[in-house]
Amino acid sequence: MKFNRRILTAVTALCLAGISVAASADTLDTIKQRKKVLIAVDIGAPPYGFLDTSAKQAGSDVEAARLLAKDLGVELEIVPVSGPNRVPFLLTKKADMVMASFSITDERKKVIEFSEPYGVVPTVVAGPKGAALKGFADLAGKNVAVTRGTTSDQELSRGAKEISGVTIVRYEDDATTNTAVATGQQDYLAAAPSVIPAVKKANPARDIEIKFVMKSYPYGVGLRKDDSALKAWVDNWVKTNMKNGTFNEVYKRHFGMSLPEEMLK
Repeated sequence: MKFNRRILTAVTALCLAGISVAASADTLDTIKQRKKVLIAVDIGAPPYGFLDTSAKQAGSDVEAARLLAKDLGVELEIVPVSGPNRVPFLLTKKADMVMASFSITDERKKVIEFSEPYGVVPTVVAGPKGAALKGFADLAGKNVAVTRGTTSDQELSRGAKEISGVTIVRYEDDATTNTAVATGQQDYLAAAPSVIPAVKKANPARDIEIKFVMKSYPYGVGLRKDDSALKAWVDNWVKTNMKNGTFNEVYKRHFGMSLPEEMLK
């Protein structure tokens, strides 16, 4: 008996389409069936994530994660991550999604998906108050500390590429980077602006200040590709809480400023 190739092709296409739809709904269904969502948060990156004086998890991303779990009607389990392992934890399914000051970049979008943005983080270069530092060219001959794999690392690498004598010293997490600067191992730092107060708090004698902005990035919820059902739910959730002002209140509480006007429209 001979198979009709057209029928076989059609059946195969339908099967593949079915698999695709099932895969896209899988994570959202899994979360609901599990009655728990696993959200990766960087607890070592204040004010996005940190331990408060009672050793409880706090921060803008922690608040957002709790809100998401509440609105989804499930329990929240925070999965601690650092900057470099946010993508690996997502791709290996150690977390359902990532909410860890996760800037939306073209490089990351090649391997993962992002929700609509719910915040924005600029990347800056900081240094001693008396240092004349207005741009990348002024970094010649200097060592600059940065956390590996972050947008600060990407922008520093890009901006310093043509500058002679710049040494980029990469650390594995924000806490280690901050310690290196706070203790005087490094004088210059590429990071988010929120890191500077943490350095000063660790060592009030350090006169570190922001010198110039490298680039500003919106950040969103990191999701696996093909999780279209989960992305649709999260995108709607972000839009709702952006429109009702919840995200702006969270941002103001932790950053002392409002979100950019264009995000609130």
